[in-house]
Amino acid sequence: MRTNPTPLQPSRKHAVIAALVLILFSLALYSPVGRHPFLNYDDGRYLEDNAHVKQGLNWASVQWAFTSLEESNWHPITWLSHMLDCEIFHLNPAGHHYSNAIWHSINVALLFWVLYNATGLFWRSLVVAALFAVHPINVESVAWVAERKNLLSLFFFLLTLAAYQWYARRPQLGRYLLVAVLFALGLMSKPQVITLPFVLLLWDYWPLRRVLSQPEESCRPDEQSIPRKPWLRFLAEKLPLLALCVPSAVLTLRAQRAAGAVTSFNHYALSVRLANAVVSYARYLGKAFWPTHLGVLYPYQPATLTRLEISLSVLLLFLITAGCLVAGKRYLIVGWLWFLGTLVPMIGFVQVGVQAMADRYAYLPFIGLFIAVSWGLADLVADHFLSRNWLVAPATMALFALVLVSHHQLGYWSSNLELWQHTAAITTNNYVAEDEIGNCFLEQGDLEQAMPHFQAAALIRPSDPLSNSNLAFYKMNHGDLAGALAQYKEVTEMTVDERSRATAFFNMGSIYRQWGDFSAARDSFQSAVNLRPRYVRAWIELGAASQRAGDFDAAIHAYSQAVALQPTDVTYLLLAGALKQSGRESEAASATQTATRLSQNLVETQQFVDSLVGH
Repeated sequence: MRTNPTPLQPSRKHAVIAALVLILFSLALYSPVGRHPFLNYDDGRYLEDNAHVKQGLNWASVQWAFTSLEESNWHPITWLSHMLDCEIFHLNPAGHHYSNAIWHSINVALLFWVLYNATGLFWRSLVVAALFAVHPINVESVAWVAERKNLLSLFFFLLTLAAYQWYARRPQLGRYLLVAVLFALGLMSKPQVITLPFVLLLWDYWPLRRVLSQPEESCRPDEQSIPRKPWLRFLAEKLPLLALCVPSAVLTLRAQRAAGAVTSFNHYALSVRLANAVVSYARYLGKAFWPTHLGVLYPYQPATLTRLEISLSVLLLFLITAGCLVAGKRYLIVGWLWFLGTLVPMIGFVQVGVQAMADRYAYLPFIGLFIAVSWGLADLVADHFLSRNWLVAPATMALFALVLVSHHQLGYWSSNLELWQHTAAITTNNYVAEDEIGNCFLEQGDLEQAMPHFQAAALIRPSDPLSNSNLAFYKMNHGDLAGALAQYKEVTEMTVDERSRATAFFNMGSIYRQWGDFSAARDSFQSAVNLRPRYVRAWIELGAASQRAGDFDAAIHAYSQAVALQPTDVTYLLLAGALKQSGRESEAASATQTATRLSQNLVETQQFVDSLVGH
């Protein structure tokens, strides 16, 4: 029988109010993001430089979203979310940032609601959601527009947990299908939620207590009981969900390998990866309880790990695991295993990228720690027959401190330069941070101030394509074309990243064009468009080089591709010139007429076109 709510046992009406307060509080905390720029690290690839996303939602872009493996992932739901934002906000950073803040606030409220419905414990659930709302480790996931995938995947993860509880109370095929669909949507947002079947097994153990051998009373005495079954039945129940993981994992690995993001075991042995993993687990724990020195990227530097650090990390993980088992509290076991298990895809056993760990990877796993802390402290007070009021003051102070730290951390994200300088200051040998500091100065037009940072990046990692490309660019701008060409050739050999290689080939073509070697220029520009078929500038230069070489048919083809991708007065005038030289007068006249209609200054545009094709 449902009991009447007391001040310590609020009603569902109070739960709704609490969820709304959590949403408003989260939005208030993250309101400064509306004044932040796009991050010069991935945001361009997801938005500003992504022609498919910029055009918003249409049939062609939706098709691309479901077939693309760009950015080392298959995450069509994430692409659709960015396209919707572009449809509404275009490329105004404020709208995209506010969308992230809204998704995070929804996740905060949803986490509270899922926990409250699963356990019936209002205050503990509220504390978990509040910790999740304000913890500084989550700033990266919210303030970085490209991390929309993190926010969306957790949204569907939590919805799946809610649907699973609904299914557990009355197992039916329709309810199970809803669980499967929501899980699939989570995988299509970001494949890190691939551990959800494992979390559902933990959820069966606590708080749902579906295991037949569990003798203790239900966690929700005021609700209808949940049918209990043997463990094997629960394992079999998860098999269809595990089957959904297979195509997601295959597509993700294919995308990451194609982008060259996966480090082979020849480079880092399994023992090295295990050492980095245990130390990273320990460092994540440190950032959970003392969230300082937070940066965008922590370099993967296994050679710097000492035996003492590795041994202490192993000992720490062992002691915490043993302590949870000895304590015998289900929420401790579930919270700890949630943290350990959901981090497995990102802990580096399969090393993707150049980071040893990342704040954004903690967005889902830290929920397990928050559960263990909230329930553990509440039980500690109850076991010592203390009033719950003993927890109010320290909990409030802790949350207030986390709010201050998060607000301070958000301040770094208000400027790309400040963020990367902060990241470089709190890490060592961070070539990515040096590259991005250099890029910030490049965007300001200060090439001379940018170069020391690119040189520092190249010293840290000689095979870094970005710093080498920028050093080659510096040589180009200072007249050392031969030196720049040699360095661009090295870039094409040191990376498999299509964007980096295409840019290097494009710049090689520009050098050959300056030398008058139009045959070599055509080969380079052709290589660029082979790698990036939507590279408009490369199509234009390929057409110009072909036109100068007298191959008008090739020039017409290249200009036609440029017109299809970017129908401007420049591309139409270029096409008109090639058509006229090939004797196709009527088509040339039509293209010229279109260029005239599009141009705001036809004379100036014609002068630019003439200079490009050598007239």
